[in-house]
Amino acid sequence: MNDTLQRIGADMHGWARDLFPINRSLTGPGVRATLAYLQGLAPDLVVHSVPSGTDVLDWTVPPEWSVEEAYIEDAAGRRVVDIADHTLHLVGYSEPVDRRLSLAELQPHLHSLPEQPEAIPYVTSYYKRNWGFCLPHSLRETLTEQDYRVVIRSRLDENGALNYGEILLPGERAEEVFLSTYICHPSMANNELSGPVVLTAIARWLAALPARRYSYRLVFLPETIGSITYISRHLDHLKRHVVAGFNISCIGDERAYSYLPSRAGDTLADRAAQHALYQIDPGYDRYTWLQRGSDERQYCAPGVDLPVASVMRSKYHTYPEYHTSLDDLNLVTPAGLAGGFAALQDAVFIVENNRVPLATVLGEPQLGKRGLYPAISQRGSANASRVLRDILSYADGRHDLLAIADLLGLPFATVLAHAETLYGAGLLRDG
Repeated sequence: MNDTLQRIGADMHGWARDLFPINRSLTGPGVRATLAYLQGLAPDLVVHSVPSGTDVLDWTVPPEWSVEEAYIEDAAGRRVVDIADHTLHLVGYSEPVDRRLSLAELQPHLHSLPEQPEAIPYVTSYYKRNWGFCLPHSLRETLTEQDYRVVIRSRLDENGALNYGEILLPGERAEEVFLSTYICHPSMANNELSGPVVLTAIARWLAALPARRYSYRLVFLPETIGSITYISRHLDHLKRHVVAGFNISCIGDERAYSYLPSRAGDTLADRAAQHALYQIDPGYDRYTWLQRGSDERQYCAPGVDLPVASVMRSKYHTYPEYHTSLDDLNLVTPAGLAGGFAALQDAVFIVENNRVPLATVLGEPQLGKRGLYPAISQRGSANASRVLRDILSYADGRHDLLAIADLLGLPFATVLAHAETLYGAGLLRDG
Protein backbone atom coordinates (compact mmCIF):
# COMPACT_ATOMS: atom_id res chain seq x y z
CA MET A 1 0.00 0.00 0.00
CA ASN A 2 1.45 3.34 -1.04
CA ASP A 3 1.94 6.30 1.30
CA THR A 4 -1.08 8.20 -0.05
CA LEU A 5 -3.43 5.29 0.60
CA GLN A 6 -1.98 4.81 4.06
CA ARG A 7 -2.60 8.46 4.86
CA ILE A 8 -6.17 8.31 3.54
CA GLY A 9 -6.80 5.14 5.56
CA ALA A 10 -5.54 6.80 8.73
CA ASP A 11 -7.67 9.88 8.06
CA MET A 12 -10.81 7.81 7.52
CA HIS A 13 -10.22 5.77 10.67
CA GLY A 14 -9.85 9.02 12.61
CA TRP A 15 -13.14 10.30 11.22
CA ALA A 16 -14.82 7.03 12.18
CA ARG A 17 -13.39 7.28 15.68
CA ASP A 18 -14.89 10.75 16.07
CA LEU A 19 -18.30 9.64 14.75
CA PHE A 20 -18.50 6.30 16.58
CA PRO A 21 -20.07 7.52 19.87
CA ILE A 22 -22.92 9.44 18.19
CA ASN A 23 -26.34 7.86 18.68
CA ARG A 24 -27.67 7.72 15.11
CA SER A 25 -31.03 6.44 13.94
CA LEU A 26 -33.40 7.07 11.03
CA THR A 27 -33.94 10.63 12.23
CA GLY A 28 -32.94 12.97 14.99
CA PRO A 29 -30.02 14.94 16.40
CA GLY A 30 -27.52 12.10 15.86
CA VAL A 31 -28.10 12.20 12.12
CA ARG A 32 -27.74 15.98 12.06
CA ALA A 33 -24.56 15.86 14.16
CA THR A 34 -23.09 13.28 11.78
CA LEU A 35 -23.95 15.34 8.71
CA ALA A 36 -22.51 18.47 10.35
CA TYR A 37 -19.24 16.62 11.00
CA LEU A 38 -19.09 15.41 7.38
CA GLN A 39 -19.75 18.97 6.17
CA GLY A 40 -16.53 19.97 7.90
CA LEU A 41 -14.69 17.47 5.70
CA ALA A 42 -16.68 18.00 2.50
CA PRO A 43 -18.02 21.57 2.40
CA ASP A 44 -20.07 20.86 -0.74
CA LEU A 45 -22.40 18.68 1.33
CA VAL A 46 -25.90 20.19 1.60
CA VAL A 47 -28.32 18.97 4.30
CA HIS A 48 -31.96 18.50 3.32
CA SER A 49 -35.01 18.07 5.55
CA VAL A 50 -38.24 16.17 4.85
CA PRO A 51 -41.08 16.56 7.39
CA SER A 52 -42.30 13.60 9.40
CA GLY A 53 -45.59 12.32 8.03
CA THR A 54 -44.60 12.95 4.40
CA ASP A 55 -45.79 10.18 2.09
CA VAL A 56 -42.86 8.76 0.10
CA LEU A 57 -43.87 6.07 -2.40
CA ASP A 58 -45.55 3.34 -0.32
CA TRP A 59 -44.01 4.59 2.93
CA THR A 60 -44.38 7.51 5.34
CA VAL A 61 -41.51 9.44 6.93
CA PRO A 62 -41.65 8.44 10.62
CA PRO A 63 -41.68 10.75 13.63
CA GLU A 64 -38.31 12.17 14.61
CA TRP A 65 -36.76 10.20 17.46
CA SER A 66 -34.48 11.59 20.13
CA VAL A 67 -33.22 10.24 23.46
CA GLU A 68 -32.08 12.15 26.50
CA GLU A 69 -31.24 9.14 28.64
CA ALA A 70 -32.19 5.48 29.02
CA TYR A 71 -31.27 2.99 31.72
CA ILE A 72 -32.33 0.05 33.87
CA GLU A 73 -31.78 0.48 37.59
CA ASP A 74 -31.84 -2.32 40.16
CA ALA A 75 -33.50 -2.11 43.58
CA ALA A 76 -30.31 -0.67 45.08
CA GLY A 77 -30.29 2.18 42.57
CA ARG A 78 -27.37 0.75 40.55
CA ARG A 79 -27.67 1.21 36.79
CA VAL A 80 -27.18 -2.24 35.28
CA VAL A 81 -27.77 -1.10 31.67
CA ASP A 82 -27.22 2.47 30.50
CA ILE A 83 -27.24 3.98 27.00
CA ALA A 84 -24.51 6.32 28.23
CA ASP A 85 -22.18 3.29 28.20
CA HIS A 86 -23.04 2.18 24.64
CA THR A 87 -25.59 3.44 22.12
CA LEU A 88 -26.64 -0.12 21.25
CA HIS A 89 -28.06 -0.67 24.74
CA LEU A 90 -31.38 0.88 23.74
CA VAL A 91 -33.69 -0.59 21.10
CA GLY A 92 -33.86 1.94 18.31
CA TYR A 93 -36.99 4.11 18.34
CA SER A 94 -37.98 3.02 21.85
CA GLU A 95 -40.94 4.99 23.18
CA PRO A 96 -40.74 6.77 26.55
CA VAL A 97 -41.03 4.64 29.69
CA ASP A 98 -40.69 5.25 33.43
CA ARG A 99 -41.93 2.30 35.45
CA ARG A 100 -40.97 -0.46 37.86
CA LEU A 101 -41.04 -4.07 36.66
CA SER A 102 -40.28 -7.46 38.06
CA LEU A 103 -37.58 -9.47 36.31
CA ALA A 104 -40.28 -11.61 34.69
CA GLU A 105 -42.02 -8.51 33.37
CA LEU A 106 -38.73 -7.05 32.16
CA GLN A 107 -37.44 -10.12 30.32
CA PRO A 108 -39.66 -9.76 27.18
CA HIS A 109 -38.12 -6.32 26.67
CA LEU A 110 -34.52 -7.56 26.87
CA HIS A 111 -32.44 -8.70 23.90
CA SER A 112 -29.20 -10.64 24.04
CA LEU A 113 -27.26 -13.26 22.05
CA PRO A 114 -26.59 -16.52 23.90
CA GLU A 115 -24.21 -17.60 21.12
CA GLN A 116 -22.22 -14.35 21.53
CA PRO A 117 -22.49 -13.77 25.28
CA GLU A 118 -20.24 -10.68 25.41
CA ALA A 119 -21.87 -8.87 22.47
CA ILE A 120 -24.61 -6.25 22.61
CA PRO A 121 -27.05 -6.86 19.74
CA TYR A 122 -28.43 -4.11 17.50
CA VAL A 123 -32.24 -4.12 17.62
CA THR A 124 -34.78 -1.60 16.30
CA SER A 125 -38.53 -1.11 16.18
CA TYR A 126 -38.89 1.75 13.71
CA TYR A 127 -42.47 1.44 12.56
CA LYS A 128 -44.30 -0.05 15.56
CA ARG A 129 -44.32 1.56 19.00
CA ASN A 130 -42.28 -0.53 21.38
CA TRP A 131 -39.36 -0.30 23.78
CA GLY A 132 -36.51 -2.45 24.93
CA PHE A 133 -32.91 -2.80 25.98
CA CYS A 134 -30.00 -4.79 24.54
CA LEU A 135 -27.25 -6.22 26.69
CA PRO A 136 -24.58 -8.91 26.71
CA HIS A 137 -26.07 -12.31 27.51
CA SER A 138 -23.44 -12.76 30.22
CA LEU A 139 -24.84 -9.68 31.98
CA ARG A 140 -28.44 -10.75 31.44
CA GLU A 141 -27.76 -14.03 33.23
CA THR A 142 -26.63 -12.14 36.36
CA LEU A 143 -29.97 -10.35 36.77
CA THR A 144 -31.76 -11.52 39.90
CA GLU A 145 -35.37 -11.62 41.05
CA GLN A 146 -36.10 -8.09 42.17
CA ASP A 147 -37.90 -5.02 40.95
CA TYR A 148 -36.15 -2.89 38.33
CA ARG A 149 -36.81 0.68 37.38
CA VAL A 150 -36.86 1.26 33.63
CA VAL A 151 -36.35 4.83 32.41
CA ILE A 152 -36.39 5.88 28.77
CA ARG A 153 -36.53 9.63 28.28
CA SER A 154 -37.18 9.64 24.56
CA ARG A 155 -39.34 11.66 22.23
CA LEU A 156 -41.20 10.71 19.06
CA ASP A 157 -41.97 14.03 17.39
CA GLU A 158 -44.68 13.97 14.73
CA ASN A 159 -43.55 17.47 13.74
CA GLY A 160 -39.94 16.39 13.27
CA ALA A 161 -38.00 15.64 10.11
CA LEU A 162 -35.82 13.17 8.25
CA ASN A 163 -32.47 14.63 7.22
CA TYR A 164 -30.06 13.56 4.52
CA GLY A 165 -26.92 14.99 2.96
CA GLU A 166 -26.18 15.49 -0.73
CA ILE A 167 -23.13 16.54 -2.71
CA LEU A 168 -23.38 17.50 -6.38
CA LEU A 169 -20.08 17.94 -8.24
CA PRO A 170 -20.74 19.24 -11.77
CA GLY A 171 -18.80 17.81 -14.69
CA GLU A 172 -18.50 18.47 -18.40
CA ARG A 173 -21.62 16.39 -18.98
CA ALA A 174 -25.07 16.45 -17.43
CA GLU A 175 -24.90 12.65 -17.15
CA GLU A 176 -24.26 11.58 -13.58
CA VAL A 177 -22.53 8.95 -11.52
CA PHE A 178 -24.56 8.29 -8.36
CA LEU A 179 -23.01 7.14 -5.07
CA SER A 180 -25.00 6.37 -1.93
CA THR A 181 -24.32 5.34 1.64
CA TYR A 182 -26.29 5.42 4.89
CA ILE A 183 -25.84 7.20 8.19
CA CYS A 184 -28.55 5.71 10.41
CA HIS A 185 -26.61 3.07 12.36
CA PRO A 186 -25.36 3.82 15.87
CA SER A 187 -21.99 2.70 17.17
CA MET A 188 -21.01 0.01 14.66
CA ALA A 189 -17.98 0.45 12.45
CA ASN A 190 -18.22 -1.74 9.35
CA ASN A 191 -22.01 -1.45 9.20
CA GLU A 192 -22.10 1.45 9.05
CA LEU A 193 -19.44 4.04 9.64
CA SER A 194 -17.19 2.62 6.93
CA GLY A 195 -19.57 3.67 4.14
CA PRO A 196 -19.89 7.34 5.14
CA VAL A 197 -16.16 7.86 5.77
CA VAL A 198 -15.11 6.12 2.54
CA LEU A 199 -17.68 8.07 0.52
CA THR A 200 -16.46 11.30 2.14
CA ALA A 201 -12.91 10.47 1.07
CA ILE A 202 -14.18 9.76 -2.45
CA ALA A 203 -15.98 13.12 -2.44
CA ARG A 204 -12.75 14.89 -1.52
CA TRP A 205 -10.86 13.05 -4.28
CA LEU A 206 -13.51 13.88 -6.87
CA ALA A 207 -13.69 17.52 -5.80
CA ALA A 208 -9.91 17.84 -6.23
CA LEU A 209 -9.85 16.51 -9.81
CA PRO A 210 -8.83 19.19 -12.32
CA ALA A 211 -11.72 18.12 -14.56
CA ARG A 212 -14.61 15.68 -14.42
CA ARG A 213 -16.26 14.23 -17.51
CA TYR A 214 -19.40 13.19 -15.61
CA SER A 215 -21.26 15.00 -12.87
CA TYR A 216 -21.26 13.24 -9.49
CA ARG A 217 -24.16 12.99 -7.06
CA LEU A 218 -23.29 11.61 -3.61
CA VAL A 219 -25.92 11.03 -0.93
CA PHE A 220 -25.69 10.24 2.79
CA LEU A 221 -29.06 9.11 4.10
CA PRO A 222 -30.84 6.75 6.50
CA GLU A 223 -31.13 3.24 5.08
CA THR A 224 -34.36 2.21 3.33
CA ILE A 225 -36.60 5.14 4.30
CA GLY A 226 -33.90 7.60 3.24
CA SER A 227 -33.34 6.06 -0.19
CA ILE A 228 -37.10 5.71 -0.69
CA THR A 229 -37.52 9.35 0.25
CA TYR A 230 -34.74 10.40 -2.11
CA ILE A 231 -36.17 8.35 -4.99
CA SER A 232 -39.64 9.79 -4.41
CA ARG A 233 -38.24 13.32 -4.82
CA HIS A 234 -35.78 12.76 -7.67
CA LEU A 235 -36.76 9.67 -9.66
CA ASP A 236 -37.38 11.39 -12.98
CA HIS A 237 -34.05 13.18 -12.81
CA LEU A 238 -32.17 10.04 -11.75
CA LYS A 239 -33.67 7.92 -14.53
CA ARG A 240 -32.74 10.52 -17.15
CA HIS A 241 -29.21 11.27 -15.97
CA VAL A 242 -27.59 8.42 -14.01
CA VAL A 243 -25.25 6.30 -16.16
CA ALA A 244 -23.76 4.29 -13.28
CA GLY A 245 -24.13 4.11 -9.52
CA PHE A 246 -22.62 2.43 -6.49
CA ASN A 247 -24.13 1.60 -3.11
CA ILE A 248 -21.39 1.75 -0.48
CA SER A 249 -21.76 -0.37 2.65
CA CYS A 250 -19.55 -2.52 4.89
CA ILE A 251 -16.33 -1.39 3.24
CA GLY A 252 -13.85 -1.14 6.11
CA ASP A 253 -12.56 -4.51 7.36
CA GLU A 254 -9.61 -6.52 6.02
CA ARG A 255 -11.22 -9.92 5.49
CA ALA A 256 -12.72 -9.81 2.01
CA TYR A 257 -13.75 -7.81 -1.03
CA SER A 258 -17.33 -8.29 -2.16
CA TYR A 259 -19.66 -7.37 -5.02
CA LEU A 260 -23.43 -7.52 -5.25
CA PRO A 261 -24.95 -6.80 -8.67
CA SER A 262 -27.69 -4.49 -9.72
CA ARG A 263 -30.96 -6.25 -10.52
CA ALA A 264 -30.04 -6.02 -14.22
CA GLY A 265 -26.58 -7.44 -13.50
CA ASP A 266 -24.85 -6.11 -16.62
CA THR A 267 -24.76 -2.33 -16.21
CA LEU A 268 -21.62 -0.22 -16.55
CA ALA A 269 -21.50 -0.05 -12.75
CA ASP A 270 -21.57 -3.87 -12.53
CA ARG A 271 -18.81 -4.22 -15.09
CA ALA A 272 -16.64 -1.51 -13.51
CA ALA A 273 -17.06 -2.94 -10.00
CA GLN A 274 -16.15 -6.45 -11.10
CA HIS A 275 -13.10 -5.31 -13.06
CA ALA A 276 -11.84 -3.13 -10.21
CA LEU A 277 -12.29 -5.85 -7.60
CA TYR A 278 -10.71 -8.53 -9.80
CA GLN A 279 -7.56 -6.44 -10.20
CA ILE A 280 -7.28 -6.14 -6.41
CA ASP A 281 -8.36 -9.67 -5.47
CA PRO A 282 -9.26 -12.23 -8.18
CA GLY A 283 -10.94 -14.31 -5.48
CA TYR A 284 -13.33 -11.57 -4.36
CA ASP A 285 -16.76 -12.70 -3.13
CA ARG A 286 -19.52 -12.50 -5.73
CA TYR A 287 -23.10 -12.39 -4.51
CA THR A 288 -26.35 -12.55 -6.43
CA TRP A 289 -29.31 -10.21 -6.53
CA LEU A 290 -31.18 -12.71 -4.36
CA GLN A 291 -28.65 -12.00 -1.58
CA ARG A 292 -29.40 -8.26 -1.54
CA GLY A 293 -30.08 -6.46 1.72
CA SER A 294 -29.04 -2.82 1.51
CA ASP A 295 -30.29 0.21 -0.43
CA GLU A 296 -29.70 -1.50 -3.76
CA ARG A 297 -33.16 -2.94 -3.05
CA GLN A 298 -34.64 0.51 -3.54
CA TYR A 299 -32.44 1.82 -6.34
CA CYS A 300 -32.99 -1.28 -8.47
CA ALA A 301 -36.67 -1.89 -7.67
CA PRO A 302 -39.00 -2.42 -10.66
CA GLY A 303 -39.92 0.93 -12.13
CA VAL A 304 -36.90 2.58 -10.50
CA ASP A 305 -34.29 0.46 -12.29
CA LEU A 306 -31.21 2.56 -11.62
CA PRO A 307 -27.85 1.05 -12.67
CA VAL A 308 -26.56 0.67 -9.09
CA ALA A 309 -24.21 -2.09 -7.93
CA SER A 310 -22.74 -2.59 -4.45
CA VAL A 311 -19.02 -2.53 -3.59
CA MET A 312 -18.11 -3.93 -0.18
CA ARG A 313 -15.46 -5.63 1.86
CA SER A 314 -17.14 -8.21 4.17
CA LYS A 315 -20.80 -8.09 3.16
CA TYR A 316 -23.54 -7.44 5.72
CA HIS A 317 -24.94 -10.64 7.29
CA THR A 318 -21.74 -12.58 6.49
CA TYR A 319 -19.36 -11.70 9.34
CA PRO A 320 -19.88 -12.74 12.97
CA GLU A 321 -19.69 -9.23 14.42
CA TYR A 322 -22.50 -7.94 12.18
CA HIS A 323 -25.19 -5.93 14.01
CA THR A 324 -23.47 -6.23 17.37
CA SER A 325 -21.13 -4.19 19.55
CA LEU A 326 -18.29 -6.40 18.27
CA ASP A 327 -18.45 -4.46 14.99
CA ASP A 328 -16.05 -1.89 16.37
CA LEU A 329 -12.97 0.10 15.42
CA ASN A 330 -10.76 -2.94 15.95
CA LEU A 331 -12.62 -4.81 13.22
CA VAL A 332 -12.47 -1.78 10.92
CA THR A 333 -8.90 -0.68 10.38
CA PRO A 334 -7.04 2.05 8.49
CA ALA A 335 -5.77 -0.60 6.05
CA GLY A 336 -9.26 -2.04 5.60
CA LEU A 337 -10.75 1.38 4.90
CA ALA A 338 -7.90 2.23 2.52
CA GLY A 339 -8.54 -0.98 0.61
CA GLY A 340 -12.25 -0.21 0.37
CA PHE A 341 -11.48 3.31 -0.79
CA ALA A 342 -9.08 2.01 -3.45
CA ALA A 343 -11.65 -0.46 -4.80
CA LEU A 344 -14.37 2.16 -5.06
CA GLN A 345 -11.97 4.75 -6.46
CA ASP A 346 -10.90 2.31 -9.18
CA ALA A 347 -14.51 1.54 -10.10
CA VAL A 348 -15.34 5.25 -10.33
CA PHE A 349 -12.12 5.91 -12.31
CA ILE A 350 -13.20 3.28 -14.84
CA VAL A 351 -16.63 4.83 -15.29
CA GLU A 352 -15.14 8.32 -15.59
CA ASN A 353 -12.57 7.34 -18.21
CA ASN A 354 -14.36 4.63 -20.18
CA ARG A 355 -14.82 5.38 -23.90
CA VAL A 356 -15.83 3.56 -27.07
CA PRO A 357 -12.84 3.77 -29.43
CA LEU A 358 -13.17 3.61 -33.21
CA ALA A 359 -10.19 3.09 -35.52
CA THR A 360 -9.65 5.94 -37.97
CA VAL A 361 -7.57 3.94 -40.47
CA LEU A 362 -8.95 1.22 -42.72
CA GLY A 363 -6.98 -1.97 -42.17
CA GLU A 364 -4.02 -2.29 -39.82
CA PRO A 365 -2.25 1.07 -39.54
CA GLN A 366 1.46 1.52 -40.13
CA LEU A 367 2.71 2.08 -36.60
CA GLY A 368 6.36 2.51 -37.54
CA LYS A 369 5.90 5.79 -39.37
CA ARG A 370 4.19 7.14 -36.26
CA GLY A 371 7.05 6.08 -34.00
CA LEU A 372 4.94 3.35 -32.38
CA TYR A 373 6.83 0.30 -33.69
CA PRO A 374 10.51 -0.69 -33.36
CA ALA A 375 12.64 0.46 -36.29
CA ILE A 376 14.43 -2.90 -36.44
CA SER A 377 12.29 -6.02 -36.75
CA GLN A 378 13.60 -9.08 -35.01
CA ARG A 379 12.22 -11.84 -32.85
CA GLY A 380 10.34 -10.31 -29.94
CA SER A 381 10.44 -6.76 -31.22
CA ALA A 382 6.70 -6.74 -31.95
CA ASN A 383 5.86 -7.42 -28.32
CA ALA A 384 6.37 -3.77 -27.42
CA SER A 385 3.52 -2.72 -29.69
CA ARG A 386 1.32 -5.77 -29.12
CA VAL A 387 -1.12 -4.03 -26.77
CA LEU A 388 -1.51 -1.12 -29.21
CA ARG A 389 -2.36 -3.52 -32.00
CA ASP A 390 -4.71 -5.51 -29.80
CA ILE A 391 -6.61 -2.37 -28.85
CA LEU A 392 -6.85 -1.37 -32.50
CA SER A 393 -8.15 -4.84 -33.37
CA TYR A 394 -11.18 -4.28 -31.10
CA ALA A 395 -11.68 -0.59 -31.95
CA ASP A 396 -14.80 -1.25 -34.00
CA GLY A 397 -17.21 1.06 -32.17
CA ARG A 398 -18.83 -1.89 -30.41
CA HIS A 399 -16.27 -2.50 -27.64
CA ASP A 400 -15.60 0.09 -24.96
CA LEU A 401 -12.22 0.32 -23.26
CA LEU A 402 -13.50 -1.66 -20.28
CA ALA A 403 -14.57 -4.54 -22.52
CA ILE A 404 -11.19 -4.43 -24.27
CA ALA A 405 -9.38 -4.50 -20.91
CA ASP A 406 -11.38 -7.57 -19.93
CA LEU A 407 -10.67 -9.25 -23.28
CA LEU A 408 -6.94 -8.55 -22.99
CA GLY A 409 -6.80 -9.51 -19.31
CA LEU A 410 -5.15 -6.20 -18.46
CA PRO A 411 -5.95 -3.52 -15.87
CA PHE A 412 -8.21 -0.81 -17.22
CA ALA A 413 -5.61 1.87 -16.42
CA THR A 414 -3.04 0.07 -18.58
CA VAL A 415 -5.39 -0.16 -21.55
CA LEU A 416 -6.42 3.47 -21.06
CA ALA A 417 -2.79 4.65 -21.16
CA HIS A 418 -2.14 2.77 -24.42
CA ALA A 419 -5.42 3.98 -25.90
CA GLU A 420 -4.46 7.58 -25.12
CA THR A 421 -1.27 7.03 -27.12
CA LEU A 422 -3.39 5.88 -30.07
CA TYR A 423 -5.79 8.81 -29.66
CA GLY A 424 -2.78 11.14 -29.61
CA ALA A 425 -1.47 9.59 -32.84
CA GLY A 426 -4.82 10.11 -34.52
CA LEU A 427 -5.46 6.37 -34.86
CA LEU A 428 -8.54 6.34 -32.62
CA ARG A 429 -11.54 8.55 -32.21
CA ASP A 430 -14.63 8.17 -30.06
CA GLY A 431 -17.26 6.01 -31.70
